[in-house]
Amino acid sequence: MQITDAQLERYARHIVLREIGGAGQARLLGAHVAIIGAGGIGCPAIAYLAAAGVGTLRVIDPDIVSLSNLQRQILFGAADIGTPKAEAARAAAHRINPDCHVIPINERLTADVILDGCDNFETRLAVSDAATALRIPLVTAAVGQFEGQLGVWRGWEASQPCYRCLVGNDPGQEGQNCAEDGIVGALTGIIGSMAALEAIRAVVPFGEDAAGQLMIADLLSRRFRTLTMPKEPACSACAAVALPA
Repeated sequence: MQITDAQLERYARHIVLREIGGAGQARLLGAHVAIIGAGGIGCPAIAYLAAAGVGTLRVIDPDIVSLSNLQRQILFGAADIGTPKAEAARAAAHRINPDCHVIPINERLTADVILDGCDNFETRLAVSDAATALRIPLVTAAVGQFEGQLGVWRGWEASQPCYRCLVGNDPGQEGQNCAEDGIVGALTGIIGSMAALEAIRAVVPFGEDAAGQLMIADLLSRRFRTLTMPKEPACSACAAVALPA
């Protein structure tokens, strides 16, 4: 992909990084990232992926913007209340960067990377299984009160777990609900931005590979820790499509 003079200036801080450079920026401009949920995590992720020059974002979210969203879902303002979130996210991403094309509704999950920031456990498992079957890298992010989690999954690889390996097979288990438990809005910005960084890393590999690792951020104690997750031999999702070692 040819980079224009305006794009050279826009993405100059990326291009000077030897880990990204002009070739890496061209890959980002041609990349396609699917984002599940335009909520507290999805909003900062969409903002930073658009700003980074990711060419196509496919935003999947059936909800509409409500007043209670505005405390943490930073893409939206009061004028967006009542608007479908995916549509409002498209308008916001275009304001940030006209280079970024946002598809607000899709029927088939195809992408270079999938970023899942939804708040529904059953949906997370369905997205994970689809990503594993399609062999698309999956970035998962979750938040609750003062804690966030971030993982990167490539379960089709023989040595790598998928998200289902981490959480098991019970989609009925209860998760945290920010409406009931509360959440610090700035936490979603931290975890959503980190999720965007991992999506960028999946398109333009740099630094240490984060696949198979779960980062846990405890903002009450200001502690971050990273766990290396094992592959579950009996996992119904990744065992069926695993590649040879």
